[in-house]
Amino acid sequence: MEFKRILLKLSGEALMGNRQYGIDPERLAEYANEVKKVVDQGVQVAIVIGGGNIFRGVAGASTGMDRVQGDHMGMLATVINGLALQSALEIAGVQTRLQSAIKINEVAEPFIRRRAIRHMEKGRVVIFGGGTGNPYFTTDSAAVLRAIEIDADVILKGTRVDGIYTSDPEKNKDAVKFDFITFEDVIRKGLKVMDTTAFTLSQENKLPIIVFDMNKEGNLMKVVSGETVGTTVNL
Repeated sequence: MEFKRILLKLSGEALMGNRQYGIDPERLAEYANEVKKVVDQGVQVAIVIGGGNIFRGVAGASTGMDRVQGDHMGMLATVINGLALQSALEIAGVQTRLQSAIKINEVAEPFIRRRAIRHMEKGRVVIFGGGTGNPYFTTDSAAVLRAIEIDADVILKGTRVDGIYTSDPEKNKDAVKFDFITFEDVIRKGLKVMDTTAFTLSQENKLPIIVFDMNKEGNLMKVVSGETVGTTVNL
């Protein structure tokens, strides 16, 4: 395997499948099986998942809700998704631990860096819920922060698009895909990979990002094996 320890970032919307809201059990099972394949190869896996399929703090704030209150609701949504993913992984035969940045001890361990690393060394998948535990920070920022803390080799951002394009490929059929691109070029071209805070943190810590289509069977294994899948962002 090309990478020994990875952090997989999934959006909450990815769990909806073809639904308009909530969690699609079939999509959840598909993701669990993809993760199991790489775990069986000895890869250490951590996962950060968003909560946009349930609630997004920014959306709440746009309708007049207090932003801090909305962001805390979004953090709880990520814990709900984490519990769902944990269940799917364990049904697939993968040992997991869910750690939360906000105290919710009845359903998740508190985030403790050394404990998280030890879980992964024992072959368990660690799911990080609750974002960073602070309002105004996205789950992209949480993903980069956790990846740095656990000394991950790479951030794998699983999306429904097979990489980074010159423009939105779902809107522009002439959009051109990048196989490799530097952090500086992403900024210069104004491409949307992650929010600015997350992206800058990744750049400063020299942590590569690979954006790929998580919905295509076998893609996660190909990425971890070192095949050129999606788009790699590096120095």
